[in-house]
Amino acid sequence: MAWLLLLLAGFAEIGSVVSLKRAEGFKKFLPTVACLVFGIFSFYFASLALTVLPIGPAYAIWTGIGTVGSVLIGMAYFNEPKDSKRIFLILCIIIGAVGVKITSGQ
Repeated sequence: MAWLLLLLAGFAEIGSVVSLKRAEGFKKFLPTVACLVFGIFSFYFASLALTVLPIGPAYAIWTGIGTVGSVLIGMAYFNEPKDSKRIFLILCIIIGAVGVKITSGQ
């Protein structure tokens, strides 16, 4: 259950970052509210998961989901570069987060 909460926290983090982009420096009301709501959910779910999970692997997975998801959405919807170096580095983030999880023994 804790890993599911962490997964939800990671997806909420993506929602927060995308909303932050859309808020244009907190000048747009609805994206600003969405950013804050997603951010609260992200921290809430992560805090629940951290009551059970070790901090190192949990944080690596949480931030990895947020980072990779945000980069992929940026590439898909905000015309950010899609070059092979970025794809390779995204894979490195995924491998690193999974590696930290595997070696944690949880």
